[in-house]
Amino acid sequence: MQPVYLVDASIYVFRAWFSIPDEFVNSQGEPTNAVYGFTGFLCSLLERTRAQHIGIAFDESLETSYRNEIYPQYKANRDPAPEELKRQFKWAREVAETMGLRCFSDSRYEADDLIGTLASHWRDRGHPVCIISSDKDLTQLIEKNDTWWDFTRDRKLNPAKIKDKFGVFPEQIADFLALTGDSVDNIPGIPGVGPKSAAALLSHFENLEALWERMDEVQHLSIRGAKTLHKKLHDHRDAAELARRLTGIETEVHSTLESPGVTRGETDEACLNRLFDEMNFGQMLRRRCLRCK
Repeated sequence: MQPVYLVDASIYVFRAWFSIPDEFVNSQGEPTNAVYGFTGFLCSLLERTRAQHIGIAFDESLETSYRNEIYPQYKANRDPAPEELKRQFKWAREVAETMGLRCFSDSRYEADDLIGTLASHWRDRGHPVCIISSDKDLTQLIEKNDTWWDFTRDRKLNPAKIKDKFGVFPEQIADFLALTGDSVDNIPGIPGVGPKSAAALLSHFENLEALWERMDEVQHLSIRGAKTLHKKLHDHRDAAELARRLTGIETEVHSTLESPGVTRGETDEACLNRLFDEMNFGQMLRRRCLRCK
């Protein structure tokens, strides 16, 4: 079965926004640098993979999700996206759709959750899944025949390599992040529990549920500061359980994904030319997109 490629689009839009000069503007003088960089990324991905089954997941809201209902401070450490970047997210999606790529978004769920749902759907139908992202959270979705691919660094991880890198298996990543916290998403974990301690705990207990049930074993483990660690876990269990509700990725967002098809369609050349004219993109990128049919 052919692989299904699932793209965490926001990361590549943001990367282009910060790395490409803002002198790229449309006829109204509005920045188009993030769209330009994202389009180049799509071309590179299609050139390398010749993907025929590919889904592009966007964060419809850059500030809120159902996780903010659970914990209002979720991602509160991030500055709001400026309007000139929000516009470019809309245009980036238009470019992707013009190139025949199926795009997904939801007002309540994040791109991670849409990718989780699509991965589950297509894996159940026999397709290996390749998740294109640099976000470590998404490694929790990787199963036996799947790959997590940090495209920019060209780093691919299968389940064994995820274990080598993080010290835990993919199915333990959400628990791992609940223990350590995740500063990128402003998720508090257990103070003083770092990656090594979290990995050691999950190596012994396998998951948080078993850890809470057998907490008394912690002080007898051959982990540095085990007795102190036992107290930290006891005192901050509520924080870890809250964090676990945030770090887990949903895999059943069926309200949005009633039509989960990811087969690539034809490039709409006329529409692509119109969009590129509006954004003042040159012939080189235009020809490159058209060659990616």
